[in-house]
Amino acid sequence: MQAMRRLLVALGAVAFLAAAQPGAAPEGRWLTEKKHGIVEIYRCGGDGTLCGRLVWFQIEPGSPNTQGVDLHNPDPARRNRSLCGIVFMTGFRPAEPGVWEDGTLYDPETGKTYSGTITLQPDGMLRLRGYIGTPLLGRNTIWTSHPGPVPPCPSK
Repeated sequence: MQAMRRLLVALGAVAFLAAAQPGAAPEGRWLTEKKHGIVEIYRCGGDGTLCGRLVWFQIEPGSPNTQGVDLHNPDPARRNRSLCGIVFMTGFRPAEPGVWEDGTLYDPETGKTYSGTITLQPDGMLRLRGYIGTPLLGRNTIWTSHPGPVPPCPSK
């Protein structure tokens, strides 16, 4: 029984130390939850701030947006720009190990902008939470790492 307790304490300590290691960051490419897009997250500030851009997306059959443009942007001058390469995640600042907060998320499907947080989960998945006002009233989406090649974006 004592040996079992020691083993559990040791495993807990290893898990804690692994989670607390600096340097774990969501930089790289991520496949969106519905697997309809690939997002590249990168450092966009010297203080560890993260941003993200859409590097590939799938146009669904029957979509009214057959050109893959920013059709719902509130600024009419931007509605003809391609969604491929669009920076839609900005200003995510490190808050604690594995968590970035105070970011802004632009949703090209609605043209709305939300506040957001990014959490790198222990299983290697990325949780993105978008919200208005308070994180308690938001929505999560889970992304998986995409280590392979990126297909070409749909073209106009």
